[in-house]
Amino acid sequence: METLIVILVGILVSIGTYLILSKQLLRIVLGASIVSHAVNLLIITSGGLKKGSAPLLGEREVGFADALPQALILTAIVINFAVTALVLVLCYRAYQHFRTDDMEQLRGHENE
Repeated sequence: METLIVILVGILVSIGTYLILSKQLLRIVLGASIVSHAVNLLIITSGGLKKGSAPLLGEREVGFADALPQALILTAIVINFAVTALVLVLCYRAYQHFRTDDMEQLRGHENE
């Protein structure tokens, strides 16, 4: 099962890299978001599935489930959402001002 998820992570990273290397600003933002989701999936896969009870004081269980990978992923998803929303607003403002989303035209000329 883990090998399929690792292959999925590789596919998502390649799609995200392809989108980041494009010339349109919206595709670059979506590519960065897809790469971030691929890294989240990789972290949750490397954390593995831990079987056990919740780490409570009154429990007599020997094995406990590790909640650290899930907490890290939840934090990363929230941060990714906020950064993506901010960058999308900045892209929208840049499109309103320059009337283009092409990175070659937004970069300007060397003589300016």
